[in-house]
Amino acid sequence: MANIREIAKLAGVSVSTVSRVLNNHPYVSEQKRAEVMRIIQERNYVQNSNAVHLSTGKTMVVGVTLPLVNNQYYSSIIEGIAGEAARHQYNLMVCQTNNSAEQEQSILRLLKNKKMDGLIMCSRANGCETIDEYAQYGPIITCEANEAVFVSSVHIDHYQTFRIGMEYLLGKGHRKIGYCIGRKNSFNSQHRKRAYHDMLQSAGVTPAPEWAFENCLTVQDGKDIAHRIWQMNERPSALIVSCNHIAAGIVKEAGRLGLRVPEDLAIVGCDDQPVGELLEITTVSSPSSLMGKYAFEMLYDRIVHQHKEKEERELPPLLVERGTT
Repeated sequence: MANIREIAKLAGVSVSTVSRVLNNHPYVSEQKRAEVMRIIQERNYVQNSNAVHLSTGKTMVVGVTLPLVNNQYYSSIIEGIAGEAARHQYNLMVCQTNNSAEQEQSILRLLKNKKMDGLIMCSRANGCETIDEYAQYGPIITCEANEAVFVSSVHIDHYQTFRIGMEYLLGKGHRKIGYCIGRKNSFNSQHRKRAYHDMLQSAGVTPAPEWAFENCLTVQDGKDIAHRIWQMNERPSALIVSCNHIAAGIVKEAGRLGLRVPEDLAIVGCDDQPVGELLEITTVSSPSSLMGKYAFEMLYDRIVHQHKEKEERELPPLLVERGTT
């Protein structure tokens, strides 16, 4: 297989010109670029990524951690990340952690060992102290608010999101309100629960523990919640749900069981997944794809300019009223 020096000799150009063509840099004439690319294809030349890493100090790889790949909320974030990564000619290393702190640390060690130029964490299982330890090896951005010293974030205020949803349901006259969230002890879930309890307290309402549904991650979990509510002697009149794909499971199964939405059970979801619009789910919308876009922009800026200062960018939620309320 040909090497870069042979390509340069055959094309009648310098090695640096071939390198600029390979890395899609400007300042190469179209004629020379076309000739170099022709010879590369003829000789089946493959660029040595290890050599590029040594010469530039960059892997051109960004890591992305998320608890589950098969989750529409995280898929929307990755969509935003991927669009910006492609624009800057970066490759993504997408890593599923299964909410395991140990698995997450194994990915953080890849950053420490210079296998990636930076890391975007859609969610995290480790504490801020642990994440801060690894930030010295490369920039880390979280897609949730954090209390770390050196780790920046692009995030949605999940307290405010649930507060808006609760305020809306209370304004519609509901007092028997339940909630549905993901991991019960996650950073985001803690803020959601606090908003739920604060809003009920402000209305003089005591929350019912049996209407608190936690560790809900999938459409099937939503269906299971509908069954649990259907079997209750005293049912909630409304639910606020952390993600629309779970709300969709509740809506569809409630209809099958004969629970009318919104007459018997009003539902408010929280994100911008297309299924919310498809099933006419009232939603406190949060721009997750845009969050991914901004997260990569923030990370790329730190890779290129080596910024160390912590930055926090918060995206505002918006209530979209539809048919489930």
